[in-house]
Amino acid sequence: MSFATNVKSELLTVKANTCCELAELAALLRVNGEVTISSKGVRIDFHTTNIGVARHVVERVKRLYKTEVELLSKKQMKLQKNDIYIIKISHKANSIVHECGLMDDYDNMLKDPLLVKECCKKAYLRGAFLASGSINSPRSSSYHLEIHTNYEAHAKGIMELLNFFELNAKYISRKNGYIAYIKESERISDFLRLTGATNALFTYEDERIKRDFVNSITRVMNMDIANQNKTLEAANRQLKSISILENTLDITTLNKSVQEAIKLRKAYPESSLKELSQYSEDILGKTVSKSALNHRFRNINELAEEIMEEIDYE
Repeated sequence: MSFATNVKSELLTVKANTCCELAELAALLRVNGEVTISSKGVRIDFHTTNIGVARHVVERVKRLYKTEVELLSKKQMKLQKNDIYIIKISHKANSIVHECGLMDDYDNMLKDPLLVKECCKKAYLRGAFLASGSINSPRSSSYHLEIHTNYEAHAKGIMELLNFFELNAKYISRKNGYIAYIKESERISDFLRLTGATNALFTYEDERIKRDFVNSITRVMNMDIANQNKTLEAANRQLKSISILENTLDITTLNKSVQEAIKLRKAYPESSLKELSQYSEDILGKTVSKSALNHRFRNINELAEEIMEEIDYE
């Protein structure tokens, strides 16, 4: 099963007070429900591809409203598509529409009478995620959690609820509706915690820490490789300059400090300036600083360039 499926399976087991059960049911029906008004009266149809969520909605409606519902399944024609489960609610549909606010415009969900308590706000987010939420596996290359809805006002309202808990959520339009989403790994962890997905939270954090650790090691290794390449490139250039000087000049006529630098580089052709500084005591009998060596090799390179320019000019 996917990580998102595991999260939903755990959320379905969360125990809730009656007020929270109503808030959760309201979110489920607002996101994936459809209200139909005809000559036969009012009916609510709820759609999902998750059988666990379907059973959860049936159980919630039966317990809160003491009424029976109809559960149907429908095969999808496209390959590798899950069955669609349809819950038809006819009895007490008027009461459910009114109490769950299914005809509301969601202008300010923070003032929704169903969501006065903080626990009910958490339950609403849990229900919305169960209805249409998705979350990337912590093993993936990016962190992303989203809740889909058909209405912009509802997506904005869900975003406001998420940000009530400081989850730094945003919302955006998509081809088939709108999504409220979270991108930061720490905030996604907070969402799992506040909705009650404790086991999923532990799994998420464990994988996230492993991934971040591996990424940190990779960055350090890449940095070390890049620094090593720079060191080798600089050393090769210095050796080429030294070769030009040896082939065109009497090295003994050069400044003593330059001769010392040449001696060090030839003794340790692949070492960094820091390492040459450490070796200088053994080779020269004195310590030459890294900055002093850098200055001397710059002089060697410049002198070699001048010689090559004179040769080209002649």
